Amino acid sequence: MSDWIDVAAVEDFMPGTCRVVTTDETPILVFNLDGRYYAVENRCTHEEAELSDGVLEGEEIICPLHGARFSVVTGAALTPPAYENLRTFPTRVTNGWIEVNAEAEWNIA
Repeated sequence: MSDWIDVAAVEDFMPGTCRVVTTDETPILVFNLDGRYYAVENRCTHEEAELSDGVLEGEEIICPLHGARFSVVTGAALTPPAYENLRTFPTRVTNGWIEVNAEAEWNIA
C-alpha cells in the first residue's frame, strides 16, 4: 500500500489556497504557494484548533483561536501563544496530481 495520498489535480488547486486531507490518524493541511506545495498537520500546537479555519497570509497560517502564526514552509511556530512547531509532511506532483505522504514526517523547522 502506498503512503502517498492524492490531494487534488494540479489544475484544480489554485495558488494561495489550501486543502484538507483526512487520514486515519492525522488531519493534514496542504497549501499551494505559487506552485510550491507544502503540508502541515491541521492542528494548532497551542490549543488544537483547526488551522484550516485560519487565515493564510503569504507563507504563514494564522490560527483562528488565538492568532498564533506558523510557517507553512517549515512548520515553525512564529508567534505566541504557540511555541511548538507543526508537523510537516512531504509533497510531490505525480501525473498531474498533488500528493502528500502522511506517513513520512519532515521536521524542517
